[in-house]
Amino acid sequence: MDELKAPTTSEQSLATWSPSTRRSPNASNADLAKLSLPSTADPPSASNPPKQKIWLIFGATGHMGRSVTKTALSHGDIVSAVGQSLEDTPSSMENWHDDPDRYLGLLCDVRIRETVASAIDKTIKHFGRIDIIANCAGYGVIGACEDQDEHEIRNQFETNFMGTLNIIQLSLPYFRKRQSGRYLVFSSTSGALGVPGLGPYCATKYAVEGLIESMLYEVDQFSINATLVQPAHLRRDDVHVMANGQRLPMFGHFKVAKASEPYMGKDAPAAHAQRTLHWIGDNQPTSVVKAAELIWQLGHCRYPPLRLLLGSYAVDSIRDRLKSIIEEIEDWKHLSFPPLEGHEEKTAEDDDGEGEADRDGEDDDDDADAEGYREGDDDDDNDENLATEVEHDLGSVEGQRTSIRSIKVEHMDLDD
Repeated sequence: MDELKAPTTSEQSLATWSPSTRRSPNASNADLAKLSLPSTADPPSASNPPKQKIWLIFGATGHMGRSVTKTALSHGDIVSAVGQSLEDTPSSMENWHDDPDRYLGLLCDVRIRETVASAIDKTIKHFGRIDIIANCAGYGVIGACEDQDEHEIRNQFETNFMGTLNIIQLSLPYFRKRQSGRYLVFSSTSGALGVPGLGPYCATKYAVEGLIESMLYEVDQFSINATLVQPAHLRRDDVHVMANGQRLPMFGHFKVAKASEPYMGKDAPAAHAQRTLHWIGDNQPTSVVKAAELIWQLGHCRYPPLRLLLGSYAVDSIRDRLKSIIEEIEDWKHLSFPPLEGHEEKTAEDDDGEGEADRDGEDDDDDADAEGYREGDDDDDNDENLATEVEHDLGSVEGQRTSIRSIKVEHMDLDD
């Protein structure tokens, strides 16, 4: 486990140091200063200075969890970081920060409600309150759906879905009583599209998406907000060194299932996820340091979105998936709606009869063509105005929605 203190001599060449964070030289303070959520979210700024918040971060020992913890501490916030009870130790969670009044290290297993409740209670007892709960915990198995055994499938659901549900159910009464609270739940692009080789993992993320979106309608009256964070492939440009001196393993929260004979081909679709990870290696386009900065802003902004996509891959892949859904709906919608009067499906006989009438009226139609085209110019202008109005409406939605266009602009800054 890494400590948020000065790096060793061997690490000096990899990172610069400040009292509460180690950063990659690839992400300078100037770069982070320029990074901001859309103005519609009212993020921290000179006109909206941030107040000190208390974070409870589950899954704080993963790549994203560590970076979010470091970023929150570097901005002066207070953090209770929760490690995994089966992999971490109390001593490994200590000394992440020099000031014990601003940091608390805990352990829990999100699958076990009692340990989740203990982490919540200890944080409240130590710091007096909780403002933001972030769940970065996750687990996945790479392999064909047929090749994943029941135990591993249940383990993914217990960790990703039931773990999230445990956190929410045990903390909601506290937030409801306070009439204030914020959840930052890490989903995935796999929660918006199916990925060959990640079927059960995608299913857990789809379930998390449905849970949070449904819950949001229920708790909005209590001034409780929730955001689903959908990161793309994140680059390890933050220095994470474990207690044994080793760097945190890449994709450490994934396990690879042994492929059975039908799925062993080098071009087998079920091996797509594994091939992608091998191909990407450590060249992921999206900076985890910059992503963590936006997560910190998300915790402090006044109007958080329901979903925050991080990275160009997330934007492009999810947008293309939604476009394909819309196209499929349009292709098949006629089966669900009766035809309008005068627009019934024509038979072959109707087509023959209309053909003669069309030939008789061709001369009359030709006379009106030129005038018709001139009149159509006004229709084109109206179409352009309508498109502009729709685009304006999409860009002006506030509260728990943000425009796709605004999100994309910010994501372009995440990729180097």
